[in-house]
Amino acid sequence: MRFDTSQQMKLGQQMKLSPRLIQSMEILQLSALALEERIEQELESNIALELAEPDSEEEHPEQVEGPDGDDPEMRVGEDTRDSAEDFQRLDAMSSAYRDTWDDEQSRPSTRHDGERDLKMDAMANTPSKSESLVEQLHQQWALLESEVDAAIYLVGRRLIEYINDDGLLDVDLETVIEQNRQVGGIDWTMQLLEEALGRLQQELEPPGIAARDVKECLLLQVEHLRKQDEAMDSTAISDVEHLIKDHYEDLLQNRLPRIEQQSGISMQRIQAAKELMSRWLKLSPGRDLVDREVPPIIPDVIAEYDSEQDAYYAVFAGDRLSRLQLSRRYSRMAESSELDKEARDFINTNIRNATWLIDAIDQRKATLLRVTNVVLSRQREFFDHGPQHLKPLPMTEVADQLGIHVATVSRAVSEKWIQTPRGMLPLRRFFSGGTETDSGEDISWDAVKELLREIVDAEDKSRPLSDQAISDALKERGVTIARRTVVKYREQLDIPPARRRKIHG
Repeated sequence: MRFDTSQQMKLGQQMKLSPRLIQSMEILQLSALALEERIEQELESNIALELAEPDSEEEHPEQVEGPDGDDPEMRVGEDTRDSAEDFQRLDAMSSAYRDTWDDEQSRPSTRHDGERDLKMDAMANTPSKSESLVEQLHQQWALLESEVDAAIYLVGRRLIEYINDDGLLDVDLETVIEQNRQVGGIDWTMQLLEEALGRLQQELEPPGIAARDVKECLLLQVEHLRKQDEAMDSTAISDVEHLIKDHYEDLLQNRLPRIEQQSGISMQRIQAAKELMSRWLKLSPGRDLVDREVPPIIPDVIAEYDSEQDAYYAVFAGDRLSRLQLSRRYSRMAESSELDKEARDFINTNIRNATWLIDAIDQRKATLLRVTNVVLSRQREFFDHGPQHLKPLPMTEVADQLGIHVATVSRAVSEKWIQTPRGMLPLRRFFSGGTETDSGEDISWDAVKELLREIVDAEDKSRPLSDQAISDALKERGVTIARRTVVKYREQLDIPPARRRKIHG
């Protein structure tokens, strides 16, 4: 066997995205909140990037021209020599300059003695992270450590770990025994677990915690009502307990006449029991102990109406984003002959990165405004008359009109929000497919859903419309869709079927 080595030359072409283009695409896709976080990171890491203050020229005398027209920083003096000495220590600070270099130290403080530090106040007023449901239940159970048997206390602590966010036990007791059989010091019997679970259900707040299913959760709350509220009608409480215990499935399916026939309870009492349940009982008692974190929504653009032009136009909402600028101080230091090559390269790299970021944000703003203005023009009837008049708007149509790629439109509207006279709406909502009405007008699928909701809201609740009847009602309005499509849209809108929407007299 013979082995040969050889060298060959090959010509070829490859297309690669430049780092600057990649950054521009990333910035375009970020939401307003994510972009704010990105800017905060860049402000901390890039010494050449800063926020322009409205009164910066008055507050920062180092940026004010001297009496001879020259900027004081451009004079070769003590400040420049000190800066040069600082940058000679780049080897020691290059990995930690984000934390050690504080550009603000070179600026005079604008806060006088006795004034409050607004930044510190904001940090002090920031709410702490709330404790999880399991942590709060552990704290409640710990207060009973001296009142219950040691084995029951330890088993109770373990059972709390299986409680989900709704406050219900997530697994059956057999699984708990199987998973904890190897834990020493405890005889994991079904009797012990049931006893510990009973104490949890009695002692933990709010009532209904540690129930094994929704039905048991509701019964625990009924028992608590009977014990705690003596003024409440005992007959109504007994009716509620009877309905949940013996007619639970019929109650879920709103088969009230069947309950009336089988239980002997009058329809009036059944309705009173349902009213009591809706007022006092909760399907997810654990949710009351944990604050649900709702992410803030910051609009990227604002739709405003010009009465003189009779048109809507887009206004950029990110005022903070438009105040980024290059630091005048470091821009001049990069041209100073007092700095060595290493320091000058370091500053130039930061200036280049800051310039790229500012350009990417400006391009994001321009693209977002162009896309939004097309949306405002195309969806004019939505803003004038409501969601039922939303038109189909493919992204390809906007891309062709603006002369950009459809992927650019997709990135521009991704996770973006627009503040309109009809509320805060996701920008992507205006891009959807649709159908054509019998009169030849285009209508989006979201508009069809709104029509469906409007028909259901206007129905006679004693005789709710079936899915086929809803389809027929839509056809009368010029929208022809199949019954199965009505079912799909009804489920997407969380509208129950006719049987469960019916109100019995």
